[in-house]
Amino acid sequence: MPVQSRRKFLHSLSTSGFALLGTGQATAAGHFTPSPQDVQFSIVLRDGWEFRLDPAAADAPSDVQDHASDWQAVQVPHTWQSLGRSPEYSGVAWYRLRLQAPAGWASRHVRTEFEAVSHTAHVFLNGKPIGKHVGKGYTAFSIDLSPHLKPGEENTLLVRVDNRPGDRMLPRNKSYDWTDDGGVIRPVNLLVTPQSFLERVEIDALPDLAAANAEIRIRAMVRNVASRSQKVDVRVVVRREGTADELLQLGPVTATVEANGDRVVEIGPVLLRNPSLWHFDSPCLYTACVELKSPSGVHQVVETFGIRKFEIRGSAFFLNGEKVSLIGVERMAGSHPELGMAESDEWIDSNHRDMKTLNCIFTRVHWAQDRRVLDFCDRHGILMQEEVPAWGPETFHDTTDEVQHALEQNGLEQLREMIHRDRNHPCIVAWGLCNEVDGKNPRTRQFARTISAEARRLDPSRLQTYASNSLDTNPGADMAGDLDFVSANEYYGSWAPGGPGDAEAYLDRIRKAFPGKPVVVSEYGWCECQPSIMPGDENRVDIINSHTEAFRRFPEVAGAIYFDYNDYRTLVGDKGAGALRQRVHGVVDLYSQPKPSFEALRRQCSPIENAALRKSGENRYELEIRTRQQLPGYRLRGYSLRWLAYGYDDLPMEGRVTELPSLQPGSSQTYEATFAVPGIRRVVVDVIRPTGFSALTVKHLGQSAEK
Repeated sequence: MPVQSRRKFLHSLSTSGFALLGTGQATAAGHFTPSPQDVQFSIVLRDGWEFRLDPAAADAPSDVQDHASDWQAVQVPHTWQSLGRSPEYSGVAWYRLRLQAPAGWASRHVRTEFEAVSHTAHVFLNGKPIGKHVGKGYTAFSIDLSPHLKPGEENTLLVRVDNRPGDRMLPRNKSYDWTDDGGVIRPVNLLVTPQSFLERVEIDALPDLAAANAEIRIRAMVRNVASRSQKVDVRVVVRREGTADELLQLGPVTATVEANGDRVVEIGPVLLRNPSLWHFDSPCLYTACVELKSPSGVHQVVETFGIRKFEIRGSAFFLNGEKVSLIGVERMAGSHPELGMAESDEWIDSNHRDMKTLNCIFTRVHWAQDRRVLDFCDRHGILMQEEVPAWGPETFHDTTDEVQHALEQNGLEQLREMIHRDRNHPCIVAWGLCNEVDGKNPRTRQFARTISAEARRLDPSRLQTYASNSLDTNPGADMAGDLDFVSANEYYGSWAPGGPGDAEAYLDRIRKAFPGKPVVVSEYGWCECQPSIMPGDENRVDIINSHTEAFRRFPEVAGAIYFDYNDYRTLVGDKGAGALRQRVHGVVDLYSQPKPSFEALRRQCSPIENAALRKSGENRYELEIRTRQQLPGYRLRGYSLRWLAYGYDDLPMEGRVTELPSLQPGSSQTYEATFAVPGIRRVVVDVIRPTGFSALTVKHLGQSAEK
């Protein structure tokens, strides 16, 4: 039987004999034939859930189980704070799932993995408490079901969810600016494995650019829940994703895992010759099939990874040995009023395709992201800075020693869970420690140093930063200089009075305070969030154009991230009500309908600075393009031009594709195409990235060209 990653189905519900029992649903469990020892399952628990709000905030399952009429059927992921539900309710709610576990699972180990519950979960099986996850609303966790599971019988899984603000967790109280949607907001998976299994796999793939090879190291975190120690063999096969050819075989490595114990099994290092490097324009991926054999059976996990080197040299970023100047846009998740934080596959995909259309190659996020977001960025080429959700100046304001310690422990736990789950994603190039927390506060610095040291221990390969809004005066006193690069939020003309000249002066002070360090403008934009701010997307267009151009005057500015892609739902929104409480901040609205500023941002983020399309003869057209030197600035490889001539009834009648040579930043080239079709009304040319997304569109209408 084929064995795949835990992120995918390994066995269908019908063939496993597994049944979900919801309200008014008949028992549908089939007869279960005991599986061979090497059978494993990963089942997405989407349907069959029941839900109820609990304003009384009961602690025990017995206090809510008997309220049959109060339960309603739902699908997971789910939040109660979306449109048509209870958007204003903050408190306790319950989720219930009844399931028929096959008798054959008595010899298996069964866990349930919650990819995120916002923000606190207490989990019960058949009335018994089996685990909790407190004050960590965006990281994944798993709970063992086996100790209280009844194979061959009906089982009841209950999850008590609480999203009330807290003083000892991050984000702290209400000191943050996004939606506080409560619920089981990301997928839930049932994991059925042998008693010795792979709990997690870590992959380091570091290229040696001069030698044209890559060193692969793999660490398998093995867990044994059996009552006796078990001898295990671990082996790995590495392939190019989507191919069957085995590029590398590692192991087997033999180890003994104590009863009810854990062990890290290290495999490698081994060299991969002439690897294909991951790049935002050529996001090549590999797979590592990690197989564990033990007396209790065989367990396999397939992990996807990329090979790339992202580093700092002087005040610049380098990707795979080449200097890159990066630009992009941030997206605020949870902003579709009818989905909230319980986002669908289709919504995540469409939002990020918009971001690629905006020429986004660099983004940051305020909290640990959905796996599906990271998978998109891996496969389509977006560099990401993922962050611990320590947000806002109130976070470390006047904290007692007790509260400070609790916040640090919560931050450490969220950091560990984020890195453990996400470290194999090549899209992630930096860990963000916090955002706008007053970097001159000694308590803030204490927190950052604690978190930074742990991040270095867990993942020394990635850069670290924090996004500061306290660099306007005496920037050298800010803790921004303690980390690998300086991230500066800039809102002159919106949150703060001023304009592009003030932005220039601000960046000049920062670069002088931290000489030799890269500077990233981690946020800039136009928010209609204050009474003095007049509405009008034309103001957003002006900020996009004038401030981006101001940043380009500083070679130390290695990156810029526009805030933000979308108007976003937030608990402190100054516009709208209920599920539509929002900040008007984006180049698209809550439903992702684009504003005029969308096209302005797309042009500013394009690696093509200028493109002139003109008619050079009968049915012959000439395109002259110039690539940008900075923001963004990088070598264009594998790009092409797609020419389309529109004629009859203004429909596309003829096309051409011109493959472009490698183009350096700041270079110019001219290309020509001739068409045979008569009556051409217009010509449209797209500069196409190797990933298939358009970097720029130029149109020739009669005697003129339009971008």
